[in-house]
Formats: sequence, C-alpha cells, structure tokens
Amino acid sequence: QVQLVESGGGLAQADGSLRLSCAASGRAFSSFAMGWFRQAPGKEREHVGTISADGEATRYADSLKGRFTIFRDNAKKMVYLQMNSLKADDTATYYCAQSKWYWSTDDEIADFTSWGQGIQVTVSS
Repeated sequence: QVQLVESGGGLAQADGSLRLSCAASGRAFSSFAMGWFRQAPGKEREHVGTISADGEATRYADSLKGRFTIFRDNAKKMVYLQMNSLKADDTATYYCAQSKWYWSTDDEIADFTSWGQGIQVTVSS
C-alpha cells in the first residue's frame, strides 16, 4: 500500500497560479497511474486529471483543459498538479490518488485504491 501526502495548497488570488505536490512512499509508485481529484463543500468528488505510470499520457476534466497540468517524477516518487488562471470555482479540497491501472481512460473513483488526506485550496476573487 502506498502512502500519499499532498502539499502546496493554501490561498491564491483569482487568475493566479498554484502548484500542488504529492509525495508517495512505498513500492511500485512508477507502475501505476496517478490522479488528482477535488471536492468542494456540498459537492461530489470530481476528477481533475490522470497521468499514466510512465508520465507519457495525461487526461483532464474537460472544464480544466488548458489551465491545469499534471506531471510526475518517478525517481522522486512525486506527482504534481500545476494550476493556472485560477478561479473562485477552483476552491476545493484536492486529493491525489493512485490508480490500480498503469493507465486508464476511466475516471472511476473506485479504480483509485490509495488516497492522500487532501489539501485545501482557496481562491479569492
């Protein structure tokens, strides 16, 4: 079982940028896709994006394409979420998660077997 710890959250201004990091411990980090999800108060957890195990493929929620970028460093066991042009609607708790697949085009929460504790991002307008 991998353990995941997010960092880098906090308060940001609208139109600003923020980078979230997720540190993994445990074996086999580079064998599985990683995802980012978010959950705003009173809303369901939603998929932000996924990166393949080798970092060569990514996919994002349609509404976030062009603003958010996921990348990973397997040597450091890190995955990142770069968020640009932030909006107030991006305010949420953000989670990184490890998929049970090398790569997947499904965004099923059930496919992600390990989760971080979440980190708050607040965007002020």
